[in-house]
Amino acid sequence: MTKEWREKSTADLMSRHVSNEMGYGVPKEGWRICLAHEFKEKRKPFQAKDVSLANVWEHIGLGVRYLKWWYKKTQVEKKAPFIDMFRAQPLRQIYGAPLGGIGGGTITRGWRGEFCRWQLNPGMYHYKTVTANQFTVCIRRGGQTVYQQVLSVERPPTLQGWNWGYCGEYAFYHALYPRAWTVYHLPGQNVTLTCRQISPVIPHNYKDSCLPVAVFVWDIENKNDYDLEVSIMFTMVNGSGHKDDKSGGHWNEPFHLEKEGEAVSGVLLHHCTTVNPYTLCIAARKQSGREVSHQTAFSPKGTCSSLWSDLITDGRLDSPTGFSPPTPKGEKVAAALAVTCSVPPQNRNTLEFCLAWDMPKITFGSREREHMRRYTRYFGSKGDSSPSLSHYALTHYSQWEKSIEEWQRPILQDSSLPSWYKSALFNELYFVADGGTVWTELPEDVDISGGVRSEEGGLPAQPAIIKEYGRFAYLEGQEYRMYNTYDVHFYASFALIMLWPKLALSLQYDIAGSVVQQDPTERLHLMSGEYSPVKAKNVVPHDIGDPDDEPWQRVNAYLIHDTAHWKDLNLKFVLQVYRDFHLTQDSQYLRDMWPICQAVMESEMKFDLDGDGLIENSGYADQTYDGWTVTGPSAYCGGLWLASLCVMCKMARLVDNEKTYQHYRNILDKGSAAFDQLLWNGKYYNYDSSGKDHSNSIMSDQCAGHWFLRASGLGEGEYQAFPKEKIQSALRSVFDLNVMRFAGGQMGAVNGMCPEGVPDRSSVQSDEVWIGVVYGLAATMIHEGMWEEGMRTAEGCYRTVWESLGMAFQTPEAYCEKGIYRSLAYMRPLSVWAMQLKPIFDFK
Repeated sequence: MTKEWREKSTADLMSRHVSNEMGYGVPKEGWRICLAHEFKEKRKPFQAKDVSLANVWEHIGLGVRYLKWWYKKTQVEKKAPFIDMFRAQPLRQIYGAPLGGIGGGTITRGWRGEFCRWQLNPGMYHYKTVTANQFTVCIRRGGQTVYQQVLSVERPPTLQGWNWGYCGEYAFYHALYPRAWTVYHLPGQNVTLTCRQISPVIPHNYKDSCLPVAVFVWDIENKNDYDLEVSIMFTMVNGSGHKDDKSGGHWNEPFHLEKEGEAVSGVLLHHCTTVNPYTLCIAARKQSGREVSHQTAFSPKGTCSSLWSDLITDGRLDSPTGFSPPTPKGEKVAAALAVTCSVPPQNRNTLEFCLAWDMPKITFGSREREHMRRYTRYFGSKGDSSPSLSHYALTHYSQWEKSIEEWQRPILQDSSLPSWYKSALFNELYFVADGGTVWTELPEDVDISGGVRSEEGGLPAQPAIIKEYGRFAYLEGQEYRMYNTYDVHFYASFALIMLWPKLALSLQYDIAGSVVQQDPTERLHLMSGEYSPVKAKNVVPHDIGDPDDEPWQRVNAYLIHDTAHWKDLNLKFVLQVYRDFHLTQDSQYLRDMWPICQAVMESEMKFDLDGDGLIENSGYADQTYDGWTVTGPSAYCGGLWLASLCVMCKMARLVDNEKTYQHYRNILDKGSAAFDQLLWNGKYYNYDSSGKDHSNSIMSDQCAGHWFLRASGLGEGEYQAFPKEKIQSALRSVFDLNVMRFAGGQMGAVNGMCPEGVPDRSSVQSDEVWIGVVYGLAATMIHEGMWEEGMRTAEGCYRTVWESLGMAFQTPEAYCEKGIYRSLAYMRPLSVWAMQLKPIFDFK
């Protein structure tokens, strides 16, 4: 990856920017793009038709069964499949940083300014750009309006009475999540506007981080030698562009709230649906020298000239009193809020807006149980909290920014870290909030173990950490609609345990509670065509449920495979338990999880078929690489098994159980010898031990077990499962072949590579690049002192996704070298935080 290519890649996103104005307070680091940029490469989503003929024949039974199931789900039940292989989301290269905190729903604003992705109903996404949701600027001089412009590059067929078509070459967008900046130079006006967007996503903060709010701060720079009066108008439709916007009964009302010496005014937009009703709120801070005006209701169709004329007349809106009548069926309603201030010559002034939404009580698709969102603990659950939420946001956002800057500053100021890495580290965190995330209170009548207790007692019915910090769940992906998919969370969990450790532990308790339960209900598994129980005892579930059903109550929405036979889920639970203890030193957590770890490890022992201390595979490898056939012991699952044995030895010592320590020590010693004998080929660990075609493929993720040991402070001395020289040789092989022999070394690491240097195309997954796996691989390389190799490996993924393919804030699960991608907006890339876990300067 040449220096010239790196510089060109970044410069391309800004190549059409013609202004010299760089805005107010915009940081150097982050993801920056000119509003006039067009991405040249247009990729298509992976769909059923993209499966090769060889793989079609192998999976023909799955295809037939999936089609039958898909038809029943979509046409009979009228529900969305948890994975839709026939209607994947097309790539829209438009998304910017999402608005809102964690678990209260999100609204995504595109990098060109559009409000375009909605997740207000928990876990269910709606992709619709609402044209009327805009910011507009009005500039007046000497009592006359001299300029009025919608700050949008679009020229929509509706609202023709507004002045559209702002020239995007004069503006750019800059994201450093959870903040973003848009800088508009106004041609001919000698005025520059900087809109700063702030969401309260703050590490180790469990109050403000859950709030469904975002603040927009407008810095207005007047470069003229005369005074200007400037107004910013914020327009918002009552709804999200969904068909229920026209269901009737929605209404708006103005409000004013003053407390503790601070006042806010705005408009409440009450969206009165039968299921999960909510209130949107647009608000502004009332301060000296700033005038707030509003239009309670207008119809966002036709030319909408009257609202435009209202603003252009004097830079203010009419501000009627009283509420609007409920909308008739088939009609929409919108509201507008304007704030006006004077800006002296060669000076700057600031205007502040807030967008809040209040959906305190939620039900999932089954409608069986009502859940309270986390923020209701602080703002109540009556559905009347929007004024208080907006008041709180507008009076506390400066504290949020101080906390965000203190958190980010040490990384941003480290000149030895490359700029792309700083952008990746913070911007990939968008998924913590925008992963269909829910953060709820634990209902008083819920027992997380379903009432199951062993003779020794078992887990508390309501663990203290869940009672205090709530329940947390996020989707595997916006298109793979399963909460807390555990094999993927294994990678993504680094972001949670490092930044919101209480949420990470809460999630672990919920998983542990489901481990001890069983659901004997027989169901058809689509891969095998056989019926088997939904959930076996002492087995970690694949996921905790589908938001279109009833998460937590019904687990394992994933019905492709019978997950009772997957080896990696249990092992990943054990590895995370110790990793989390190592990072938090929470001894109560360790004591609670130890019996669960013992139970799941004993359930794994049945896969040691020949007593050599090494578990074996038959059929599909594991849950993570479930499209890749494997026979016998494999590098991936075998490595996870040995790492799990290693941490069981460590935990046995911590709980002072020497007998158990010796039990796992004996298995580890036997297993390590068998692992080396069966899989080591002198340079790397073979994919599996079958001796079949492709069994000697180089798997990019072959050192995953060692990665977790190193992340847990183990991997050396008594707690070493893999010889250091073999790990380093394997990583070198992966770098030389999977990275440098793939796509010119500029797209990360392909999952599987044949020894002769061509991608392994034996399965639908082996020739893919999995971004989250690559970040974990890079972290492993860094742990082993391979700083340059690790950084180059990860850089290829970042630049491909964020700079070449236009997938900002929707990083997919996978892409191939050419043509296709799979599963936009995916959980696993949060693993980039694993690269930051150990003090990175140790390896430079």
